[in-house]
Amino acid sequence: MRRFRLTLAGLAGAALVAAGCTLPALAPRTDTDGEAAAPGTAPTWRACPEVAEELVGRGAPGMRYECARIAVPRNWGTGTGATAGPGVGETFEIALLRARSTKQRDRIGSLVVNPGGPGGSGVDTAVYLSFGPAFGGLPASVTDRFDIVGFDPRGVSRSSPVKCISDADLDASFGYDPDPASQAAFDGFVALSQRIGRGCGERYGDQLPLYGTEQAARDMDAVRAAVGDDKLTYLGYSYGTLLGATYAQLYPQRVRALVLDGAVDPKMGLIAGSESQAKGFERAFDNFTRWCAANAGRCPIAPDARAAVTSAIDKARVSPVRGADGREATPGWVFYAVISSLYTESGWQELARAVDRLEGGDPEQVFRLADAYAGREEDGHYSNLFDANLAVNCADEEEKPSRERIRQLQSQWREKYPLFGPALAVGMLSCTEWPGGRDPYPTGRADGAPPIVVVGTTGDPATPYEQTAALATMLGVGRVLTWEGEGHTAYPQTTCITAAVDAYLIDLTVPRPGLRCPAR
Repeated sequence: MRRFRLTLAGLAGAALVAAGCTLPALAPRTDTDGEAAAPGTAPTWRACPEVAEELVGRGAPGMRYECARIAVPRNWGTGTGATAGPGVGETFEIALLRARSTKQRDRIGSLVVNPGGPGGSGVDTAVYLSFGPAFGGLPASVTDRFDIVGFDPRGVSRSSPVKCISDADLDASFGYDPDPASQAAFDGFVALSQRIGRGCGERYGDQLPLYGTEQAARDMDAVRAAVGDDKLTYLGYSYGTLLGATYAQLYPQRVRALVLDGAVDPKMGLIAGSESQAKGFERAFDNFTRWCAANAGRCPIAPDARAAVTSAIDKARVSPVRGADGREATPGWVFYAVISSLYTESGWQELARAVDRLEGGDPEQVFRLADAYAGREEDGHYSNLFDANLAVNCADEEEKPSRERIRQLQSQWREKYPLFGPALAVGMLSCTEWPGGRDPYPTGRADGAPPIVVVGTTGDPATPYEQTAALATMLGVGRVLTWEGEGHTAYPQTTCITAAVDAYLIDLTVPRPGLRCPAR
């Protein structure tokens, strides 16, 4: 299990799924996307309603969609680890989508959005957010004042995508035992991680560090310029908070308003960050089990959901259930179904049903949940979500723990975080075995920037709440807004959160100190 900071298909995606809309994997570039605008020149926007139609089956009522492409330097030449060498003089193409309401009035500018990951598509997210509150999207008070602009960061989806991991290796990775206890099983995951790293190294070589977060944050300033805004207004979820925080350090005078929801603590190294996530997922799973015990009529694995899930994983080690497509529901697939379900409170009931059906010999719900997390299509093909996830995470990380240290942590974290600790420890092997140099992002203050709103959710599994204050403090201008809810990220899920963020985005009214919004 790798270190992840993602919101899957974006915050609005879960609501669209619940409404019966199908969300396919990230869409590839089409031949009609046009040429990328040269660095420093204005892009050519074209109507692209087909993007929304491909993703959701239709466009949002009253919304127009336009797309453009811009070229950015592969190597901005100012990073801490990529100051010279590969990529100098070459460019990446960055894909943009602009959703504009036909009811727009008193336009403020563009709201640039990123869903996290790393590896999530901002183009897709702009589409999802354009659908309004009924589908988990942005309120009309925002879409009436801003263009919603999504971009796919370098290496992601439509933006010079990284693709170097085979479908077979991704299947093997997700299906692998999340806690390979024996030395032979552990060594098998080492070998798989080496094979993945070797394949990506052979394909991209010394270009790999160029996919790091600081380079992508500099691309964001090119996006700001491309949409014609003097200062950036930005909404970043999960890993998108790291992008936003990095931007604020690099360009503090060019910040109008940043909302960083689901905060990543940039000062946490790989080990500390992985343990923090183990703790966060364990806490979220405990919340799920308490809900299950209190709602037995809606939870078929009550009263002891933890025992039921643990038993399902243990049984999968011995006799995995085979699905309709011939795939076996091995421990990894069961585990990732659990992970996927903890991103939203609405996923809890789905998880309980999936585990119950697996016990009855039907693994299809388990596969559906795990595949949604993994970006796996029905035909077994993967998007490049996790190719990009590894390329970015491993470029960012200075820390490279040894296999022996990881093995020790696997045992230690099993005692502290029994369901998630071993997987978060073993997942660090992905970057330990990753080739290429590193290009770590800055971890300092954003002196000169206006107040930045940092939103945290008390029950967040993937970016635990404790990281919220840490990010706000690091920036020096951060203002914490708390949601006492469950799941990953908060805006725009409740009236209280929505009102506070909207007032900041539109009028630059900073939430009062210590504001905490109730779960409902």
